[in-house]
Amino acid sequence: MKRLNIDPATIEEIFISHAHWDHTGGLSDFLKTNPVKVYIPSSYPEPHNAKEVIKVKESLEIHENIFSTGELKGIEQSLVVKTKKGLIIIVGCSHPGVRDILNTASQFGKPLALIGGLHGFRDFDLIRDLEFVCATHCTQFKSEIKSLYPDKYIDGGVGKVIEI
Repeated sequence: MKRLNIDPATIEEIFISHAHWDHTGGLSDFLKTNPVKVYIPSSYPEPHNAKEVIKVKESLEIHENIFSTGELKGIEQSLVVKTKKGLIIIVGCSHPGVRDILNTASQFGKPLALIGGLHGFRDFDLIRDLEFVCATHCTQFKSEIKSLYPDKYIDGGVGKVIEI
């Protein structure tokens, strides 16, 4: 956050996709500094020092046009942002599978973009109808996705700003 010039005091809420250390490692230190509301999958252990903890099991509207898919397959939730053009789906690692995530998210509208870790995802036809794909983090087949969908692929990374 320091390198990106983000003041921790400006953060009002945190959305945790799943309980793996590489997604939650800084949470306890952050909450000591800024005890905000935290949305966690119901299987995630309740964090200390949060202002409020929302355990998410089923699909949930967090704010107008911002949703959680709910905890899928008992491990992970994804964030869904509804725009005028369609849904932006932000995933952690896609442990429940991209198919299940896209199907669940589609209850809120038409998927437009998928951003985040896709692990060993290789059912590439599932993303054919999306306008944008930004495969990050743990995605094993980035080069294949980029090769199949060069006009849709966006390189991601820490601090990356994507305007759709």
